[in-house]
Amino acid sequence: MSSATEQGAGGEVSRTLAQKLDHLFRAATPQDQKTPSHEDVAAAINIAAGERAISATYIWQLRTGRKTNPTMKHLEALARYFGVSPAYFLDNEQAQRIDEQLALLQALKESDVRNIALRAHGLSGSSRQTLAGVVDQLRKLEGLGDDPGTRSGEA
Repeated sequence: MSSATEQGAGGEVSRTLAQKLDHLFRAATPQDQKTPSHEDVAAAINIAAGERAISATYIWQLRTGRKTNPTMKHLEALARYFGVSPAYFLDNEQAQRIDEQLALLQALKESDVRNIALRAHGLSGSSRQTLAGVVDQLRKLEGLGDDPGTRSGEA
């Protein structure tokens, strides 16, 4: 399996299982906390399963691309741990949608972002569009590129 990302036929980004799993490790961790270790994840999965369902070494192998063909049981256990659908690992379009939701949740965990969103609630549509335009300009000034909350072709 290639470690490079590729563009799918529907425009979605095609990533390896290792890339998706690594992304979940990073995305599931609040900014002020340490990323869980492979041991932490394996222990939580095994406790939830009531048996030794997966090892830390196997999770590391999946995350680094050394193993690329896990069982459905392993994918389901990992998906459960990270709070995503098992389809995240199997369907690139689903993975992209879930990644967008994770990015939104991560952004809303930041108190200043949440405060801006709450303060915008109740504004008229044209005021919200003006606010979005200001945010777009600030993102460009800071070299952040396109708004991560919108897909290309959506407004």
